[in-house]
Amino acid sequence: MRWFYWVGLIVLAVFAAGYFFVQNRLSAPVVSDAQLAQMQQAAEAEDESAFVIPAPQPATYPGANPLGNLYFGELHVHSNLSFDSYIFGNRLTPEQAYQFAKGQRVTSRIGEPMQLAAALDFAAVTDHAEGFGMHRQCADADIGASMKKLCTQMERPSVSLFLQLRAEGEKRPPVRLTGNSAAEVAKAARYAQETWAEIVAAADAHNVPGRFTTFAAYEYSPPLPDGGKIHRNVIFRNSTVPGSAVSAYDALTELDLWDKLNAGCQAPCEFLTIPHNPNKTWGLAFANHTIDGDVYNEADWRMRDRVEPIVEMYQIKGNSECSLGAGTTDEECAFEQFLPRCEEGKATGCIMPTSMARDGLKIGLELEDTIGINPLDFGMIGASDSHNSNPGDTEEWDFRGMSGLVSATALRRLSAGPSGDYRVLFNNPGGLAAIWAPENTRDALFDAMQRKEVYATSGTRIRLRMFGSFDFDAGLPDRADLLEAAYRDGVPMGGALQGKPDAAPAFLIWAMQDPLNAPLDKVQIVKGWTEKGVTFETVRDVICSEGRAVDPDTQLCPATTAEVDINNCEFERKRGASELKTLWTDPDYRAGQNAFYYARVVQNPTCRWSTYDSLRLGRAPPGNVPATVTEMAWSSPIWVRRN
Repeated sequence: MRWFYWVGLIVLAVFAAGYFFVQNRLSAPVVSDAQLAQMQQAAEAEDESAFVIPAPQPATYPGANPLGNLYFGELHVHSNLSFDSYIFGNRLTPEQAYQFAKGQRVTSRIGEPMQLAAALDFAAVTDHAEGFGMHRQCADADIGASMKKLCTQMERPSVSLFLQLRAEGEKRPPVRLTGNSAAEVAKAARYAQETWAEIVAAADAHNVPGRFTTFAAYEYSPPLPDGGKIHRNVIFRNSTVPGSAVSAYDALTELDLWDKLNAGCQAPCEFLTIPHNPNKTWGLAFANHTIDGDVYNEADWRMRDRVEPIVEMYQIKGNSECSLGAGTTDEECAFEQFLPRCEEGKATGCIMPTSMARDGLKIGLELEDTIGINPLDFGMIGASDSHNSNPGDTEEWDFRGMSGLVSATALRRLSAGPSGDYRVLFNNPGGLAAIWAPENTRDALFDAMQRKEVYATSGTRIRLRMFGSFDFDAGLPDRADLLEAAYRDGVPMGGALQGKPDAAPAFLIWAMQDPLNAPLDKVQIVKGWTEKGVTFETVRDVICSEGRAVDPDTQLCPATTAEVDINNCEFERKRGASELKTLWTDPDYRAGQNAFYYARVVQNPTCRWSTYDSLRLGRAPPGNVPATVTEMAWSSPIWVRRN
């Protein structure tokens, strides 16, 4: 093969063009041969000894546990089978991505090393379906002159080419660049099926029940103007899957996607879809209509409720929990969020009132008031969306950018492009998906995702459990049989309680630090509710580290004074808490409230990736982003239904 899988140019040009603007002049190649050699030299000069990082840890394989083991993994990463990933320099395959997830060290094309400090428990490689099979078509001698020219151009693409393709990609319906004759469409479909079969086979080959779980998966990727996206990852329970991956060519909207998946996925086939980047959907993430303006009816909402139990609310392209000033005064919403709220008259490049996960949860309550069901009672996970074949590589010290040569080297990551734009600098390493399940198998993890006993982290491995009940004993946190009692008398994260007229719900929150990272600062509870058709929210701290008390007036912990030495990224290991556990009862609950509650854990500060890169270069951290970061974990909500 002359080159590997390149994607439906149409779809991926949307964000590819944005990357090119950062690093290149309008019609220049991504990287010339001379530039590649210079980048390799620059990577060799980076000082990896400028700070101390944890040594890679041996993998552990706990036995089955009916009370749940915690598994960390990644459900959104791209290999060289995705066009944008390939064309920006990534040559690592899905097989190498799975090996990386299991702890193997790899190097990028320019020689920057990448390795997890702790192996993942599960992973799914989610390449873009819109380009499946096109590597085969470019290797086929029997293609037309225009297609052959395009294949040649893809070896050394330019921004002008991508802008042209992006414009084609935003047409409705999208234009197939592989040709539209019956013969061309048939050939492209056959090649796409063969590629999909390869992807499923790779997942099967690396799936080892009890040790490492993989899922057959892909990404469905319709574009939006100005770099937006309304994408979804499609995850299958097992290797009984449809013969073809439904792409944006086949399904114009999510409603079409679900219809076609349901038609092609017959038992024992089963799937779920996971929307990502709500912050970049320009308000479509939790709107009542599709990209084409098709308004959801009750049957559509019920379908969404059934097949879309979780949302990816944190990843490389930002925090999609909430946005300061867009319906909230919660200052933590500014964490790794680089998009502004939409001002009047602006519809793209900003956050709309239906963009963020907390918005979606509140809209779900409103829908329950009007149609009798809550189709947006979703759980929350994190992911990376890395295009470097490095699933779960979310450690700040190991961040090598998002996509191949475009975000390599350290100097490039910290520098502005020709337009003065620091887009890479405002990315982050992404997050992880955490799943509580009795064992590490496809069925057990898939079941847990369906029941939403999952949570998100911003990249560290904070351990978090949350249970809710109207019947918890006040001494529950200190009981030896805490977990047995919590499951027996309450529901875990992702569950729902029926409201009671004469009692308030209580929530057990139990957080433990990542043993390879900093101690914990505090735990917060985020509550949203409706009363008489009006939606409200509140955020309060419920337990602080180091014996600090929550201020009764502000409902906040005093600010931590834990520090980080940005000269070597050493943090204060004896400050903060290794464990925070509390039973909190909502003092403001009133019978009749329709509500959700989720926990947010805040870690003590550590160095941000940009500070680690600065140390590699022997220079001060950039002044236009924070030098440190307070990593977080977000539980899936627990709902209290109106009695």
